[in-house]
Amino acid sequence: MDTTHTDGLLVENFEPTDAPMRIAVVTETWPPEVNGVALTLSKLVHLLSQRNHTIQLIRPRQDKNDTGSSPAGWTEILLRGLPIPRYPQLKLGMPSKKTLIKAWRHKRPDLIHIATEGPLGWSALQAAQVLRLPVTSDFRTNFASYSKHYGVGWLSKSIMAYLRKFHNRTSCTMVPTYALKSQLQACGFDNLRVVARGVDTQLFRPEQRNTALRQSWGADDNTMVLLSAGRLAVEKNLDLIVATDEALRRKGRQVKLVFAGDGPYRSHLQARCPHAVFVGMCTHAQLAELYASADLFLFPSLTETFGNVTLEALASGTPVLAFDCAAASELIKDAHNGWLVQGEDPQSYVNKALEITQIPGALQQARQHTQSSIRQWDWQEITTQVEAIFRTTLSSAAKL
Repeated sequence: MDTTHTDGLLVENFEPTDAPMRIAVVTETWPPEVNGVALTLSKLVHLLSQRNHTIQLIRPRQDKNDTGSSPAGWTEILLRGLPIPRYPQLKLGMPSKKTLIKAWRHKRPDLIHIATEGPLGWSALQAAQVLRLPVTSDFRTNFASYSKHYGVGWLSKSIMAYLRKFHNRTSCTMVPTYALKSQLQACGFDNLRVVARGVDTQLFRPEQRNTALRQSWGADDNTMVLLSAGRLAVEKNLDLIVATDEALRRKGRQVKLVFAGDGPYRSHLQARCPHAVFVGMCTHAQLAELYASADLFLFPSLTETFGNVTLEALASGTPVLAFDCAAASELIKDAHNGWLVQGEDPQSYVNKALEITQIPGALQQARQHTQSSIRQWDWQEITTQVEAIFRTTLSSAAKL
């Protein structure tokens, strides 16, 4: 492995090989559930399967009609799960150590990859240790940061201690940004490797812009469409989007606010912003049209480990306004393909939106640079990096 710099971003380079692997992937979320973990993990796993690796997917059963779907080269183990509080459509996997030991003794995988750190993930980690199977993991959700938004901020240290214990028992933990790697290293996490999320540039592209869709929102050529996409939840800092919309309207800007997604905070947002468009849950194809049909993507979240929506918006030709954290720090070049707000001050975010809309042609100029700025984030390259980490982990395990 060596490293190169691309547009100021340090990128780890890996050499691909062809030998197939038997990979058990453990996750507590999977499509058709719509969230960043489910969607990006699904894309990665499908690409690994296309490279002739044998996949065993282990996840909670989503409902009584869920019998799994096994593409060629796949098997699935569906286990019991419980609805997650405030997110009944999602499941938390139940402890299943004995079941996994039995399954892996019957058909031993080469490597276990754990994408989520819930009870099912912990069971998989324990089972793998019993069977002396190598394990890699993902750090995909910042649960410690989320805790303060749900009235249990006092648990953040305990949550971080659990996550550190979990990941330090694996051979390697993949994190999406160098900033997060530094943050976790300072908290005592070991064996971290940076692997960014990818984006489907064949789906998310500027050509998906839909004038008829904009018209259905009441937006014409002179209207600036502000888009938010993702889970409608308190930890996403969505009140700042409403405040930004209100400030722009007070200054006489012709704007239309659109929310894509659903969640427990939707009713609150609808009450505060009755003039906004709420499109609800969307398919990938619908999201691609939404991104490309917007003029500015608003992403004020401060709790992301990455934030794939930033990548999707840029691929779709839509500039992004975000705080200087997570993926935005590495994807956005300020005043080039979007805008970065330093610190965490809400008023600074609002002021930046007001500033952008005062500059004639600012959005159109930024739009010219969005798509080209994310070319290196292709999913095939990301998959090659993950493959190489798996092989390195197997090689190290074989020497023990």
